Amino acid sequence: MTHSGSGVELLGRQRECQVLDDLLAGARTGTSAALVVRGEPGIGKTALLDHMTSTASGCRVLRVAGVQSEMELSYAGLHLLCAPLLSGLEDLPDPQKNALAGAFGLRDGGPPDRFMVGLAVLNLLADAAADQPLLCVVDDVQWLDEASALTLAFVARRLLAEAVLLVFAERDPSEHPMLTGLPELHVTGLPDGASRDLLRTVVPGRIDRLVRERILTEAAGNPLALLELPRGLTPPELASGFIGIEAHRVPNQIEDDFLRRVQALPDDARQILVVAASDPLGDVRLLRRATRRLGIDADHVLARGEAEGLLSLDAQVHFRHPLVRSATYRAASHAELLDAHRALAESIDQHSDPDRHAWHRAQAAAGPQEDIAAELVRSAEKAGERGGVAAMAAFLDRAATLTPEPAQRSSRALDAAQAKLLSGAFDQAAGLVAMAEVAPSDDLGRARIDLLNAQIAFAQNRANEATPLLLSAAHRLQEVDVSLARQTYLDAIGAALFASHLARGPGLREAGEAGREAPRPDVPALPDRLLDALSIRLTEGYAAGAPHMAAVFEELNDDRLPVTDSLRWLLFGSVLASELWDFDGWRATTARHVVVVREAGALSELPPAIDALTTVHLFAGELAAASALIDEAKTVCEAIGSPQARLGPLGLAAFSGHEHEARALIDENLADATARGQGAAVIITEWYRALLCNGLALYDEALEAAGRVVEHPEAFTSLPWGLVELIEAATRTGRTDVAAKANETLSRVLRAAGTEWALGVGARSHALVSSGSVAEEAYRSAIDHLARTRAGTDLGRAHLLYGEWLRRENRRADARDELRTAYRMLDELGLSGFAERARRELQATGVVARPRTDPTRTTLTDQEEQIARLAGSGLTNAEIGSRLFLSPHTVDWHLRKVFSKLGVGSRREIPARMATPRGRRTPDLRR
Repeated sequence: MTHSGSGVELLGRQRECQVLDDLLAGARTGTSAALVVRGEPGIGKTALLDHMTSTASGCRVLRVAGVQSEMELSYAGLHLLCAPLLSGLEDLPDPQKNALAGAFGLRDGGPPDRFMVGLAVLNLLADAAADQPLLCVVDDVQWLDEASALTLAFVARRLLAEAVLLVFAERDPSEHPMLTGLPELHVTGLPDGASRDLLRTVVPGRIDRLVRERILTEAAGNPLALLELPRGLTPPELASGFIGIEAHRVPNQIEDDFLRRVQALPDDARQILVVAASDPLGDVRLLRRATRRLGIDADHVLARGEAEGLLSLDAQVHFRHPLVRSATYRAASHAELLDAHRALAESIDQHSDPDRHAWHRAQAAAGPQEDIAAELVRSAEKAGERGGVAAMAAFLDRAATLTPEPAQRSSRALDAAQAKLLSGAFDQAAGLVAMAEVAPSDDLGRARIDLLNAQIAFAQNRANEATPLLLSAAHRLQEVDVSLARQTYLDAIGAALFASHLARGPGLREAGEAGREAPRPDVPALPDRLLDALSIRLTEGYAAGAPHMAAVFEELNDDRLPVTDSLRWLLFGSVLASELWDFDGWRATTARHVVVVREAGALSELPPAIDALTTVHLFAGELAAASALIDEAKTVCEAIGSPQARLGPLGLAAFSGHEHEARALIDENLADATARGQGAAVIITEWYRALLCNGLALYDEALEAAGRVVEHPEAFTSLPWGLVELIEAATRTGRTDVAAKANETLSRVLRAAGTEWALGVGARSHALVSSGSVAEEAYRSAIDHLARTRAGTDLGRAHLLYGEWLRRENRRADARDELRTAYRMLDELGLSGFAERARRELQATGVVARPRTDPTRTTLTDQEEQIARLAGSGLTNAEIGSRLFLSPHTVDWHLRKVFSKLGVGSRREIPARMATPRGRRTPDLRR
């Protein structure tokens, strides 16, 4: 390498340096970016980062590196990176400020939500970059603690207009899959000419040609190899060619060389390296205190030069290369590692840093030791407050391992498994449950084992395996905790709802029967009444269950319901509302559920809550609102790394009549849901297929799909919805007997529900199987009832069916009026399939219907439209950013483009310009 100006010119790295220089230039003009620099150990990633930081004139630079021994300590790396910016903590919104302060141990409180931490870091960096572009460099990501890596990956995906540059360096292949998908710079070996030039700087004297070619071949362009391979050779060996270089993969060979050098050190020098490698913070004062406890003067030993080239001290501890740290671990004996951690534990103030003290003390334990295990348990809560459930889980896991008494070890393993489950480490949770199964403490312990196995199966999308495990756990719990047992029966019904007909073993009816037989508490709480209502519905039928469901739904829909109960039970509220055909209640409950989940930051619960509210908007004919929610769900799923929800997009495509898109989603949904044992998703997908095909007048296919839906009468809600589509398809295909029988079943349910929505849909279906004045009276009754609801799609379809009937009755003038109403309504709602049916019927009566595209409509991108609608609803940039996981700077950048495209000067003007959903057509009806 050669020096040039303020920076360093790296041999053979012109292309890589240009990429980094371009990113810096972009940051200086206000453009954010993220980059992952990947390559094998020693390939020069750190040198490229050094080049970048040395040439970052005009930018503020933050830099941190992962440390192998701190991988279990949550947010440790993030804290080091953000420490210089913490003066800006008070400027963040309170939820973000509290989450980040809790993660960094700056204040007490519950475990921070990691997505709220991510949003806080995004805004902290954006605020810091408002005055000066910010370069954040994260080296050795493969050794960064998981919480820090997840947070920074989250931030990297949300950067756009903040003048923040976030650059990661990690080994190849990636050990952090959360970085997958980010822009990459793959660093490979140096070209031959640059390799030879670098080797000459290391061996300036005479070198035998064969020796030089062997070194170049072995190094394969790896700069560290070129620097280190000649180190062990004497000048005569270099000059004579009498050497033996074993053919190994270069990084391993280099680490083996470091390993030999560490092993060759005197005992005291090697022990200093072991202590340094065991401390994640690189704290020089801590290293000195710990080595003094071992009877070693670190400064004196290093001054003798015995560890020269491997370790150096200034404000912090520095290893020559990360491979030295890993080589030190390999070189250390078990006794040396125990001594190092014991010395570190004794050198850390137990009161000011209890979790780190407990962690090192645990690492120093040679075997089970109850006092250390108990300290880990006590420290676990503090670690959780700082680093969330992942940190708590690490402490509890180690505590279980160190617990000597079998029953207590089993109980602690279950506590650790619960924390691992909450942190998303499902395989590790399963391993801890297996540990607990060796010696369960009592009936409660055995019940917890069943419960955790069920929860792990459910979390891994194996809903069809969860129901029997939950029922088994609930049965055991009856003897020790009736309240918990009943809640577990309720969870079993929830799992059975998801699994439906694909359940392995007991299903919905069996779960309902078990709930009916469960002992009741003296003073029933809300979950008890909810369990009773659902169990009666499943065992005695809809008519018997409806009054109980209505009563408990009223409780669930109470605004005074505590947040914890809302988070736990409101999804059941959505099921009850749709089952009761209470449209207004359904709308209120699902909207409230989404708000509660958003405000609580429980993002893993947000996609199903959004999906329920999306369905309400689809029935209302509010397709633009449904589309915005689908975009939000997609944003959330991307942020939390969850599989993309497909039912919302499928529902929008089916209601819109977009056949090609809907059919692709139907195929994907059926394959995925069947593989995961999610029977409810299969049923809903088939119902969407039936609705789509009825809209497209593909009645034979609609009949087949609806028939598959109604095969499962125990399923909630989907049975009457399926019957509605089946009756329409059957009458259009001449299967009047099938339609009449289905109408009898549907009528019993809808009369028991008794709402305007239920009575309207019931009258419409009854009209389809009737004739003469009975049919006409039923159509008019359907329109009258549905006009009093917000179920716009059902009202539009009622006008369409009535118009079609009138035309077939040769009442052309009456049919035109009804079909004009249907066409305008269905077209305005965006139900293009049903609207096309109305248009064709109108043409048959002599009315020419031509669609007309709004020429003033300017197309926005999906995210621009999402932001425009939120801004138009009155949300501030900060509130929009919190909703969409963007910084206010990025929201402002998007809004400037929205204003330009829509030709507006303020957000107050947006609603009028957004009144017509994107791509909407205005019908032109001419006689």
